[in-house]
Amino acid sequence: MSKYEMMTKTELKSEFEKTYKEFEALKGKNLKLDMSRGKPGSDQLDLSEGLLTVLSKNDECYSGKNDVRNYGMLDGIPECKKLFAEVLGVSEKEVFVGGSASLTLMYDVISKAYTHGLATSVKPWCRLDKVKFLCPAPGYDRHFRIAESFGAELITIPMTDEGPDMDMVENEVRDPAVKGIWCVPKYSNPEGVIYSDRVISRMASLKPAAPDFTIMWDNAYCVHEFDGDFVPFKEILTECRNAGNPDMVYEFASTSKITFPGAGVAVIASSERNLAYMKKLLGVQMISYDKVNQLRHARFLKDREGVLNHMKKHAAIMKPKFKVVLSYLDREIKDLDIASWKKPEGGYFVSLDTQDGCAKRTLALAQEAGVTMTEAGATYPYGIDPRDRNIRIAPSYPPVDELKLAMEIFCVCLKLAAMEKALGK
Repeated sequence: MSKYEMMTKTELKSEFEKTYKEFEALKGKNLKLDMSRGKPGSDQLDLSEGLLTVLSKNDECYSGKNDVRNYGMLDGIPECKKLFAEVLGVSEKEVFVGGSASLTLMYDVISKAYTHGLATSVKPWCRLDKVKFLCPAPGYDRHFRIAESFGAELITIPMTDEGPDMDMVENEVRDPAVKGIWCVPKYSNPEGVIYSDRVISRMASLKPAAPDFTIMWDNAYCVHEFDGDFVPFKEILTECRNAGNPDMVYEFASTSKITFPGAGVAVIASSERNLAYMKKLLGVQMISYDKVNQLRHARFLKDREGVLNHMKKHAAIMKPKFKVVLSYLDREIKDLDIASWKKPEGGYFVSLDTQDGCAKRTLALAQEAGVTMTEAGATYPYGIDPRDRNIRIAPSYPPVDELKLAMEIFCVCLKLAAMEKALGK
């Protein structure tokens, strides 16, 4: 029972009126604070200024004997393959280097599965009566929207402190219509969970009814610690290969939150069979990606050690912002017992659960006071949180001073929503 629910009606009304006056005062400042997405702040973007000058002459634009300014090398330049292979712990032969966004590559894989089928498919997915996708939730809304846009049925899989509920996953994959699962295995969006070794082993050892069941392994935050040293964890391609499922996983990563989100480099890591098949299909729609940008990143980041050193600079910026969020929640909300939240050590989000039925109201009040956040429900399939409680807090973009103000407003709004529920409003 929350502190508010333990108050007398008179005490609660008095507390509500006092808090509402705080809300009105904050609203009167006419603020416009954006915490809607996990965007790097400008100070983080400044860390990669060297990308703009790392190539300055024509004769520097060569990968071996290949002029990166010209056509060719659809699957990426060797320097960039080597860089990502080191970061992900895979073979260079298992790396396909693409354009600026991993989300585009994810979309391409699902699109090709529908139009042509995957390398392991009996027929294209568009010729099937039904396609289902497993969606660990709270999760990443853009993953869900990709599958939904092709007409797939989305099945919610509850998240645990170790990753997706694998008992439920193992049960669902008995259905041949279940064709895949979305995963953010390290500092998951938004929970900040690192999948346990046990979960990763069970994931790699799945025996799905569909021969073309696919693990969409979005390793977006693979080097994104902001508190402490780099945390290694099991490499999924090796795990799948050892479990007899070498073609069951497509892993994705990018430099979007390492260098420039709008001008980074993205990759697929998968079996050589899968990559050969995808290369054949993608070769019809393009001749090559931006190899100049690939070379710039390879020269700027250099190697795995260079990436990890660069990420320490990001951590120095990110850690104080997460500290602001967590300190406000601890000081203003913890003792009221009206919400719970995760305390991540990496990634880009803090996942908070209100009391049932309070998330939408909290965010509506915050919007009214000038703070824009990710919509309630966005972390669930179809944008529907069945308990209306999960809120994704994204601290990265605002400067610290603005973030403090945004959190002050958020905490006031959370209190008001909880008190409204207790009062039966």
